[in-house]
Amino acid sequence: MLIILTMLVLGALLGFIGAGGAGFVIALLTVVFSIDIHTALGTSLAAMSFTSLSGAYSHFQEKNIHLKIGLIVGIFAAIGSFIGAKFAALIPAEFLHYLTASMLFLSAILILVKLFLLKDTANQKLMGNAELWIKSIILGIITGIMSGTFGIGSAPFIQLGLLMLLNLSVRQSVGTTMLVIIPISLGGGLGYITEGYVDFLLLLKVLIGTMSGAYIGAKFTNLAPKSLLKTAIFATPAAAGLILLF
Repeated sequence: MLIILTMLVLGALLGFIGAGGAGFVIALLTVVFSIDIHTALGTSLAAMSFTSLSGAYSHFQEKNIHLKIGLIVGIFAAIGSFIGAKFAALIPAEFLHYLTASMLFLSAILILVKLFLLKDTANQKLMGNAELWIKSIILGIITGIMSGTFGIGSAPFIQLGLLMLLNLSVRQSVGTTMLVIIPISLGGGLGYITEGYVDFLLLLKVLIGTMSGAYIGAKFTNLAPKSLLKTAIFATPAAAGLILLF
């Protein structure tokens, strides 16, 4: 019950910022509930497919999703995520723990630079269909491999790519990222299942909490001031990385 309640609160935060939250789930499972790092990675990544489905539907209702870009990025990210999961199985647990924390910190830094230090260029440049496809495919493959290897949904990296490469607005990047994470987590989760790193009972507990919370949290994305949304997008992976370092 404690896991479910913890995931309910976390799910609300993840739905609000448009993140699958595998990094934060991994941090809580390993530090608070003493779950093995590989099992935490596999279970949390598998859970993201259901969590993100709930949040993505809510964001779709709020018109925060660019459907074409989300589907292109997501399909190729799923392929990359499956490959990445195979890489992760070869990495010793003691190294994987710190690698995942490092990736969370890096994602937070990149988001900080984009959201607070660089000028918002969203919707200022129109691109052709070929350019859109090329950039979407590249973004999908790179973030997919990162997600599968380090067990994180790569939401900040996806959001950064959507903002800078594909010129989406902050709110569109939040909603579209939620859609992209669905195929990423399916591909990566399948990879971890084939390696025997998914605890299905633990997965059920995580899902009950995060799915309920994500749907509720997504309803507040359009209501919150943009400055608060930007701060939450940056602070969430930073906090997860800090917890994981313990």
